[in-house]
Amino acid sequence: MFVPAGAVPALVTPLDPHGELLEDGLRALLDHVIAGGVHGVFVLGSSGEIYGLDDRQKRRVVEITVEHVAGRVPVYAGASEITTRDCVRTARMVAEVGGVSALSVLTPYFMTPTQHELLTHYTEVAAATDLPVVLYTNPGRTGVDLDVETVLQLAKVETIVGIKDSSGNPDLLRRFLTERPAGFAVLVGRDNMILEGLREGADGAIASTANVAPALVAGIYEAYRAGDLERAARLQAALSPLRAIVDRATFPVVLKEGLRLVGVDAGVCLAPARDIDEQVRAELAVVVADALAATTD
Repeated sequence: MFVPAGAVPALVTPLDPHGELLEDGLRALLDHVIAGGVHGVFVLGSSGEIYGLDDRQKRRVVEITVEHVAGRVPVYAGASEITTRDCVRTARMVAEVGGVSALSVLTPYFMTPTQHELLTHYTEVAAATDLPVVLYTNPGRTGVDLDVETVLQLAKVETIVGIKDSSGNPDLLRRFLTERPAGFAVLVGRDNMILEGLREGADGAIASTANVAPALVAGIYEAYRAGDLERAARLQAALSPLRAIVDRATFPVVLKEGLRLVGVDAGVCLAPARDIDEQVRAELAVVVADALAATTD
């Protein structure tokens, strides 16, 4: 069974002003992050605006990604819909396209299911395909928690292989790491906690900032694995301003603006997420330049 690990960017979906997929933009983005040394790519997540894509677009994103990556790194795809039925539909589509190493499934959003309902939800999604499933908790955006006890129950399902923790709660992350069964991966979902998570035993990170600065995010992981804690800490510190500025506009507008600064045209976000203050844009240019310079030290 596939074991998630390494530094994996949660990719944006390049879109034109009409909300149509920029296929060449997606290919350019894939080449950009792979050249930066990432250990996988993740499409159809919240950074990828899955919530606004239609079924045709979701399928095409997966098809292009699998074809263009061509085995260079593992491909992760999101099946993060609101209802179990729709998660199953997306999961089956991903399996039908083929070439994907694992599904990422965010907790439902808008509704607030009980822990028992979440157990049933994830069990049914996992049963819908043979693909490995990575649980994904991000209560700050969804308003839904995945309790440790629920995760431990779900870890008993053969095809549920790990969790992406974007809670930002170091105590919760520590419990996932200390109480998980052998072989169950824990991935950090907060970019400013990558090194902290690795020190506690995390297997890697799924990071949106790796769209813009893939070498920086991958460098944290590689430096830590090599035992160069000083470099890992320096790179983590260099990443923090980039992560902080992401929240200065409607998500994920800053990520696409940052990509434009590094020469990748990821288009625009789905309306109404379009605006960025000129002062933020100017600050972003400095932050991106500093982030890229940090990897050349």
